[in-house]
Amino acid sequence: MKAHQVRYPVATMCRLLGVSASGYHAWRKRLPSGRARADRELTMQIRAIHARSRGTYGAPRVQAELAAQGIRVGQKRVARLMRAAGLAGVSRRRRVRTTTRGSAAHPAADLVARDFTAAAPDRLWVADITYLPTGAGFLYLAVVLDAFSRRIIGWAMEGHRRTELVLQALDMALRQRCPRGVVHHSDHGTQYTSLAFGTRCREAGVRPSRGPVGDCYDNALCESFFATLECELLDRHRFRTHGEARRAVFEFIEGWYNTHRRHSSLGHLSPLDYERTYSPAA
Repeated sequence: MKAHQVRYPVATMCRLLGVSASGYHAWRKRLPSGRARADRELTMQIRAIHARSRGTYGAPRVQAELAAQGIRVGQKRVARLMRAAGLAGVSRRRRVRTTTRGSAAHPAADLVARDFTAAAPDRLWVADITYLPTGAGFLYLAVVLDAFSRRIIGWAMEGHRRTELVLQALDMALRQRCPRGVVHHSDHGTQYTSLAFGTRCREAGVRPSRGPVGDCYDNALCESFFATLECELLDRHRFRTHGEARRAVFEFIEGWYNTHRRHSSLGHLSPLDYERTYSPAA
């Protein structure tokens, strides 16, 4: 009625709609209800959280962030306010695998058997390679992930996917963690079955592990990280150069994923915060 009152008298519109003119004017002057004011304030907080998450968080993670700020609110209410505000999380797509098995591969036992649980840090690491499309050609990313906390503890990027790439990621993980007898699980890619990689593992006391060939569930943790990387970064940005992609991935891993991004499998804590909750048995 407010939008059309320049063309039509309010009394005429009220009569056609079956409402009283006095009731309409009283409604116009009425202050928002307490619930409406609370929803408006909560929506502002939700917008801020959604923006800090780079537009990736859906209702469950937004609710967890609100809870961490001491704000108790139901997930359905968060979802309703996000819909009203036009906010939504991102969803994952299946990624393309990059594994190439060498004909002269050095076999290793499967020490994991699809059990990717770890009772403490540096008991089980998983590793894999993916690629980032750029205007200057593919940039390859190798990662080492701790199964306990989902934290990326080693990573490297190069314009090739030779063995040096995975060695750089492994060496970074070794420098950061100094493990003793950790299991390093990967696929049967030529990089991980090479003589150089096996030698480095023996020198560092790392126990290589590889699952069955062609098992799509065998390296699920790394697949999950790469799916997150794809939907939260790669699908939303286009990189002209390798340098642009390197900077973006560095900021994503060290500035967001490891330190702030909440994981439902970790009780909605970030990998770094989850590791801080670990207390070794006396």
